[in-house]
Amino acid sequence: MKQTLQKITDNLSDFFSVVFSSAANQASAHNKLTRHIVALNKKNSSKDIINEVAVCLKDILGYRLFAFVVKKESGVDVWLDPRMYKKSLEDIILEDFQIRQEDLNYLNQYFEPDELQEEFSMKNLVYYELNEENCYSRLYMLPRKSITCFHDEVVNLILQGCATALSKQIQMENLKDAAVIDPLTGCYNRREFENQIKRHIATAARHGHHLSLFMFDLDFFKQINDTHGHLGGDLVLREISLLVKDNMRTGDVLARYGGEEFIAILPETDKNKAMELADRLRSKIAAMRIPHNKEVIRVTASFGVAELTPNADMNKIIQDADTMLYKAKVNGRNTVMPGLIKICTPKPLKEDKKIRFPLG
Repeated sequence: MKQTLQKITDNLSDFFSVVFSSAANQASAHNKLTRHIVALNKKNSSKDIINEVAVCLKDILGYRLFAFVVKKESGVDVWLDPRMYKKSLEDIILEDFQIRQEDLNYLNQYFEPDELQEEFSMKNLVYYELNEENCYSRLYMLPRKSITCFHDEVVNLILQGCATALSKQIQMENLKDAAVIDPLTGCYNRREFENQIKRHIATAARHGHHLSLFMFDLDFFKQINDTHGHLGGDLVLREISLLVKDNMRTGDVLARYGGEEFIAILPETDKNKAMELADRLRSKIAAMRIPHNKEVIRVTASFGVAELTPNADMNKIIQDADTMLYKAKVNGRNTVMPGLIKICTPKPLKEDKKIRFPLG
């Protein structure tokens, strides 16, 4: 890291000595850029690194950052200047990165969100690329004036420092993810689930919000392993976890609790809504057809649902969900407990069909 920073600093010195004849101007520009590049490598998140790039470009070139897009294994992060029209840029990003709109993860913005959006022409849009071993990035910019060699060089020097900082940060994020993610299913592991449920319980208690859990496991999963082998069983676990995650909200949390058992945290959700979601998922799982070795694997799941009650803790809500899961299995599997009860209002009898009682 120190060698990389020293190389960038040496490049800065050579560059500014050529561009600026005035020693004062040279020293000022050199100090600004060096300060920003050092600051980049002290940041602890991708968002903070990109914010620093925005500040640097504005400080030295008077530019406002238009957008910074980082493609990683976990998805695509987008940092967007709120003054620009989001939809126009989205179309370009989706085409350039060959992704779907739902794959975009918008980071917090640096500029104040109440700033007015500005008219712009897409033909003036320019971009710079960063292609590191663990990420691919693009910096999209809308210059206020023609790009000069000086501006080009400054942007490239800034991005060299940014590349070093981003690469280091993504390596750290990957190490952290490896400690909390179940490698087979991509869900959180049990240890991380316990960390998350404690935080969600505290938040729900503080704000008086609903909080529900559902726990489910796959029915007769041992038979799947015995019939189709462990590779078939692993495939089923991956496909089921993917289906469930795709049908949950962004703020919901899904974890592999152990073996073929999963558990989900549903913030700001009461028990009735949680049961409705669990029943939809149960139905979708039962309808799945998973091809494997020229055969088709079918599977069902049983669900137990619980809601956080006053003065309850993590152990209590998990125990409640586990109790309901046990009841679902006792009641024949491929079901949700507590079950949804639909109450139908009886239609009134017609006048001539009313029951009449004799007088006296």
